[in-house]
Amino acid sequence: MYKKKSWREKLADSKGLPKKSRIAGRMSQRWGTGTLVIPAPMEVDKIMRAVPKGKLTTIDEIRHKLAKKHGANVCCPLCTGIFAWIAAHAAAEAKDAGEKKITPYWRTLKNGGELNPKYPGGVAALKKLLTAERHKVVTKGKRFLVEGFEKAVI
Repeated sequence: MYKKKSWREKLADSKGLPKKSRIAGRMSQRWGTGTLVIPAPMEVDKIMRAVPKGKLTTIDEIRHKLAKKHGANVCCPLCTGIFAWIAAHAAAEAKDAGEKKITPYWRTLKNGGELNPKYPGGVAALKKLLTAERHKVVTKGKRFLVEGFEKAVI
């Protein structure tokens, strides 16, 4: 019988990643020429863990760091976003298990400074954690953004 993997098991499963390939076909219409890297989940988690209290990062910042690390022109935005989501849930799972030092996933924003409602606890929990670190969360329509996030991005 199949046992569902925990979030921490999903985070640790690299499945042969990172993988670098040439940009070709329809991808070249969006990203031009060069190389694309698909990162390993733990690489995304490592960058998220390095964000200190009071600072922030975005999925695009993580992508730029990973592309540079691997000598690629582009890092896959879809995979990076999925792996950040897995890292966030793995951190919540670790916290529930009593671990103290977890990945501060609330410091990783969507592009444009938007809170990710798919992270554990949703917007309400993220807002509380970010406010505790002296960030101001504002509402724009149905979206929640960190005001002046650009100044805190590392």
